[in-house]
Amino acid sequence: MSNIKVPPLGESVTEANVGKWHKKEGDSVKADELLVELETDKITLEVTAESSGILQSISAKEGTLVKAGAVLGEIKAGAVSEASSKSSEEKKDEPQKESSHTRDNLSPATRKIVAEKNIDTTNITGSGKDGRITKSDIIGEGIKETSSAEIPAEDARGEERVKMSRLRQRIAERLKESQNTAAILTTFNEVDLSKIMNLRNRYKDDFVKKHNVKLGFMSFFVKAVVAALKENPIVNAEISGDTIIYKKYYDIGVAVGTEKGLVVPILKDADKLSFAGIEYEIAMLAKKARDGKLSMQELTGGTFSITNGGIYGSLLSTPIINPPQSAILGMHNIVKRAVVIDDKIEIRPMMYLALSYDHRIIDGKEAVTFLSKIKEYVEDPELFCLVA
Repeated sequence: MSNIKVPPLGESVTEANVGKWHKKEGDSVKADELLVELETDKITLEVTAESSGILQSISAKEGTLVKAGAVLGEIKAGAVSEASSKSSEEKKDEPQKESSHTRDNLSPATRKIVAEKNIDTTNITGSGKDGRITKSDIIGEGIKETSSAEIPAEDARGEERVKMSRLRQRIAERLKESQNTAAILTTFNEVDLSKIMNLRNRYKDDFVKKHNVKLGFMSFFVKAVVAALKENPIVNAEISGDTIIYKKYYDIGVAVGTEKGLVVPILKDADKLSFAGIEYEIAMLAKKARDGKLSMQELTGGTFSITNGGIYGSLLSTPIINPPQSAILGMHNIVKRAVVIDDKIEIRPMMYLALSYDHRIIDGKEAVTFLSKIKEYVEDPELFCLVA
């Protein structure tokens, strides 16, 4: 026998929830085959089999809270399950039974119960009109132990209760912690994206051919943020007790929405990356985030964050700081609006920007100056050649 253990969970992470088991007791497994997923408050970890054999036992069921090093189950090495020993020919010869769940004489509510409880209705005589099988007929066939709360009335409004994942719980905790700890204030500005859009349109095809990655807006904003942080170092700082820690490096968090919740992977040393390097790293991290493959290192740290609600259509918002960082930039939807340029009304692609900051260490003047610098760099991208 060999134990299946919880792997190291990473810095500052002590517990994980047992997620989905991809194998059940008695199944054959191969070395390196996925067995179970573990959900921490930051990432999803995949636990694979160290050797081939049979999954002899599962000691940590789905939903169980486990610590690093805990035993999840056992594998009997070298063994083969009975199911696996059957030849494919035998399986083909097995008669295929038509599912009784598809019978037409079930009401919608009854059909749902039949599917959920895996009930065979073949020999059940319906008491309803034209022989239709009702809920009472199903209850009479052996699910009397099911509480009435579990059997929805046909005309009742439905509810579904789903336990929050560890990631969602941690998101809620951190956001509330941020609001409880920091003195959050938000300042706004708007930027004209005409020059960036023209620049992208002129060079996007050549950019893809040369770097094999698309030229997006985010690389311009990351560059602008880094330049503005260098001129306003307090925005890149954080509070530790009664001390202000000034960061001499620029690790920029870029928020990514996934099915399980919002995560913020980190662009390490963003000041040293080219436009292509930024776009490549963002695309790679976003894919890993959606696939649940981010490592702890890719989520740890960060001196400043950027979130883009514009991709979902948000016109304006007040983002919440990602502690212990002291500020976050919110990007929004690009909308063509009438603006005054040199005393003339013109139609320009405009975006609202929001900077939420910790007023305990960042004053209003510094926050406004920082956001104005971002506006300056974004509206005149040629400046990047001078500060690179």
